[in-house]
Amino acid sequence: MQKSDIVLLCDYNYWANQRILVAAEKVSHDQFIAPANHSWGGLRGTLVHIMQAEWIWRKRCQEQISPTTWSSEHDFPTLALLRQHWQAEEQAMRGYVHSLTDEQLAQPTHYTSTEGTPYSNILWQILMHVVNHGTQHRAECAALLTELGYSPGAIDMILYLREQKP
Repeated sequence: MQKSDIVLLCDYNYWANQRILVAAEKVSHDQFIAPANHSWGGLRGTLVHIMQAEWIWRKRCQEQISPTTWSSEHDFPTLALLRQHWQAEEQAMRGYVHSLTDEQLAQPTHYTSTEGTPYSNILWQILMHVVNHGTQHRAECAALLTELGYSPGAIDMILYLREQKP
C-alpha cells in the first residue's frame, strides 16, 4: 500500500467522523449521554471509543507507546469537549500519516494490547484497521442517531470519493 492510499483512507475517516459529529450536535444532552445496547453503550460511549482507539493506535505506531487504559466516556461530559479533544487527535494523526513513506508503511510495528499481549503487524494494515474500526462504530452511531431522528445521511466511502471529484 502506498502513502497516497493511506492518506485517502485517513481523509475519508475524518470526513465520515465529521458527518456523525454534525448529526450528534442535534441531539439533546440527555440523548447524548443515554445508555444503549451497543458494544460501547450509547452515542457518547461509542464516539469516545472511536476517538480513543485512534489515539491508542497512533501512540503505538508513531511513538512506540502502548497505552494500557482507556478513557471513560465520563471524561467527556459534553459533545463540545469530545470534539475539542478529537480535533487535536485528528491533527496529530493527519500529521503522522503525512510524515510516513511508502517504505515505513511496509514495515512491521510491534506493540502491546491494552491487556499486555504483544503483537506485530505491518503498519499500513494497522492504519487500515483504524479506518475499518471507525466504520464499524460509526455505523452504530448512525443507527442511534437515526433512531433519535437525526440521521447523518450516507457515510459510505464511495460518496466521499464522488464528493472529491473536481
